[in-house]
Amino acid sequence: MARIELILPKMGESVAEATITAWLKQVGDHIEADEAVLEIATDKVDSEVPAPEEGTLSEILFQEGDVVKVGAVIAVMETNASAENPTKVSTPAASKPITNGQMSIPSQASVKAETPVMAEAIHGDRFYSPLVRSIAREESISEAELATISGTGKEGRVTKKDILAYIPSRTTETTTVASSVNAEPKPQAASGPVSAPSKPISKPAVSLNSGDEIIEMDRMRKLIADHMVMSKSVSPHVTSYVEADVTNLVEWRNKKKKAFEDREGEKLTFTPIFIEAVVKAIKDYPMVNISVDGTNIIKRKNINIGMATALPSGNLIVPVIKDADMLNMTGLAKKVNDLADRARQNKLSPDDVQGGTYTITNVGTFGNVMGTPIINQPQCAILAVGAIRKKPAVIETPQGDFIGIRHMMFLSHAYDHRVIDGALGGSFVRRVADYLESFDPNREL
Repeated sequence: MARIELILPKMGESVAEATITAWLKQVGDHIEADEAVLEIATDKVDSEVPAPEEGTLSEILFQEGDVVKVGAVIAVMETNASAENPTKVSTPAASKPITNGQMSIPSQASVKAETPVMAEAIHGDRFYSPLVRSIAREESISEAELATISGTGKEGRVTKKDILAYIPSRTTETTTVASSVNAEPKPQAASGPVSAPSKPISKPAVSLNSGDEIIEMDRMRKLIADHMVMSKSVSPHVTSYVEADVTNLVEWRNKKKKAFEDREGEKLTFTPIFIEAVVKAIKDYPMVNISVDGTNIIKRKNINIGMATALPSGNLIVPVIKDADMLNMTGLAKKVNDLADRARQNKLSPDDVQGGTYTITNVGTFGNVMGTPIINQPQCAILAVGAIRKKPAVIETPQGDFIGIRHMMFLSHAYDHRVIDGALGGSFVRRVADYLESFDPNREL
């Protein structure tokens, strides 16, 4: 009998760890090649890990709820092949996601390679994962302070998102406390943006009334909630609005969509048209395609467009169209349809939901005319496109102005006011509208 060590596979360039959510096989169970052995969860998607070969599960090294680093040995199998020493086999990258996770939050701390792989670190009566411990060390968070952080993980465990959401408020609170201790505050040299002191945010008390129903958030909704709160606390949001006359592109799509579907076997929606206009505007205003790292601005070379997609469960995920500027309208349409279909079927891979540099959300799908979207961190801007409606509008012609029925829509552009001012944010969304309004009705597809 040969022993094979199952390795936690790599699930994307920025995914360093995963949580074991369920073992589908137990010790002694026979497993076919490529049969799912366990389920894992990352900040991006939930996936199944398959067996690399046929054999019997002889040892489980981590339990459900444990956080494991990519590359760690998670189990041992025995096969019929003869071998004297255990063989490490990298399991295939988790390729059968079962539930899609929330938008990614970049790690703000690097995990040292020499740190032993352990599921949990026990301190007092609380559990901390190695990544949480690493972030705490880099941010100089003491044991006592770490114990005060509220955890949203299993049995109150402090997760990566909990500690990352705590850090911005912690910096302010620490500064405030230090100032009050010193009788004569000494002037300090400015080393970066100064945040106004703020009090810790306390959760409001919630009372239950007769007939109320308590519904526990599922894992994805908890991730979404954490991400939304974090984004609003990190970025001062400003939203600019523009109304666009999209009559030409509506009429063009109506003429082309049936022929396009017959030829390509794909539906032609408005989304690829909107994405094309956004990509053109980003090329005109590249400082919208950025991220913030402390006091540094990272200007992105690639234009990777995230498209917020509602799932049947009511949750949200943002698959990403990589290098959207390299695709024509047909390519964009095929990519949009592929990602949207796989998102609704829970078949996205971790790579499909990471690397975005700018996001579009279509609130018009639900009949909304405009919205105030929340930025998908670590991006710095997001565009909401509203419902297209027929409205009376003033039409200017060389012969004079007159009233006509036009297809109109609102664009809502939310951006991070730390680095994108109103002139840039407003000019960008106006340029997107200009590209939509100037759409060539005679364009070939």
